[in-house]
Amino acid sequence: MSAAHTERGDAAGAASFASADVSSRPAYTRLAAGLLFPLHERLKGHDSVAIRRRLERSQWLGTAEIQREQIERLRAFLTEIGARVPYYRDLFQRTGFDPQAVRAIADLQRLPLLTKADIRTHAESMKADGHGTLSRYNTGGSSGQPLVFYIGRGRKSHDVAAKWRATRWWGVDIGDREAVIWGSPIEHGAQDRMKALRDGLFRSTLLPAFEMSETRLDEFVAWLRRNRPTMLFGYPSALTYIARHAEKRGTRLDDLGVKVAFVTSERLYDDQREAISRVFGCRVANGYGGRDAGFIAHECPAGGMHLSAEDIVVEAVDNDGSPVAPGQPGELVVTELSTAEFPFVRYRTGDVGVLDDARCPCGRGLPLLRDLQGRTTDFVVAADGTVMHGLALIYILRDLPGIEGFKVTQETRQLTRVEIVPDERYDAAVVVPTVVQGFQRRLGAGVEVQVQTVATLPRERSGKYRYIVSHAL
Repeated sequence: MSAAHTERGDAAGAASFASADVSSRPAYTRLAAGLLFPLHERLKGHDSVAIRRRLERSQWLGTAEIQREQIERLRAFLTEIGARVPYYRDLFQRTGFDPQAVRAIADLQRLPLLTKADIRTHAESMKADGHGTLSRYNTGGSSGQPLVFYIGRGRKSHDVAAKWRATRWWGVDIGDREAVIWGSPIEHGAQDRMKALRDGLFRSTLLPAFEMSETRLDEFVAWLRRNRPTMLFGYPSALTYIARHAEKRGTRLDDLGVKVAFVTSERLYDDQREAISRVFGCRVANGYGGRDAGFIAHECPAGGMHLSAEDIVVEAVDNDGSPVAPGQPGELVVTELSTAEFPFVRYRTGDVGVLDDARCPCGRGLPLLRDLQGRTTDFVVAADGTVMHGLALIYILRDLPGIEGFKVTQETRQLTRVEIVPDERYDAAVVVPTVVQGFQRRLGAGVEVQVQTVATLPRERSGKYRYIVSHAL
């Protein structure tokens, strides 16, 4: 049997499995996902239902066919923004770039990378002529000045659809009870009556991740035991804090019936995955994306991090902006095809990852993100200029008893500060020299390493938590 016939057979089998799975879901979940949420999206002018259905069909295509469709969409997208968007109309004319001549993803390399500074400078000219309603958004500014940008309905519809598709991979759906451990000021500040009604209708509850005090963690654990959600969604650090707190209190959370914990917005470390999975008794599904770049990749039950390749082009480049080979780490650069109203073309995410050209055992033809190594600021640089991942320092701290939490800030190549939240086993006479000597072995013998204990560690304005911050790169 040919590969094409095999792939069609896989698709048919997957479709029949999905249908059976949907029919076995609770009645309210079927009502919410099949009627209430589609009506909600239609009233908002979103096409997310149709897009989700398209994505659920296309994911089973062969890799080559997905690539062909991606290039066709890319060519049409570039042609449209070249005609409608002043910034790109001027850029294409200055560089002699002909969007209709695009035949491969590599043709994008003729265009410069788009930086946050570019968007700040040219935001108005990046709006398409005759654009529809645009919503103003901003990033949290965790590594500097917040980025202000705009999103149209097409992009919103795709973001909803891409997340929805990935949710259904795990046998859960809109309408299943969900606990959202999140901290974005936008979500948290928008808890008006309409949003509260919507969240109640779809059985989704926000537990704000701004504060992780003992009292607040007790409240979270009590809420989880009382409400027994089917799925969790949140920062890996926040879910790990809750899991470890429940474990410390001797409170079980693995009997609640949680099927999956979706984590995103921070790097997921192996020990976090293990802790969340063990304490909640569920699988952990990693996701990668951002408010600016959209939903880029999601993990399937077979373990593959699938790129949303139908509507997003992802490149991995080196420090000079040149592409790196599959299997090699590079900065991830994103072209978002879902809207031309405020387009992002070759946008520098600041994240470092490894693209893979292998096929996932699940049978989906979507390309893979093999490894997400973190933000460029999750790396540190030794005194001699050697760049290494922050894990080189993190492992030193994680091997030591008496440390409940920590944060490493590399101020310069010659100064690194370490903040530690101690527990009852903390012994400064052991921890401090071990940390100083371990860090100096990696960063340089002459590097000053300052270690101090703190009661709590501040989170980002968004509620995220970062173990490593480097200002020396």
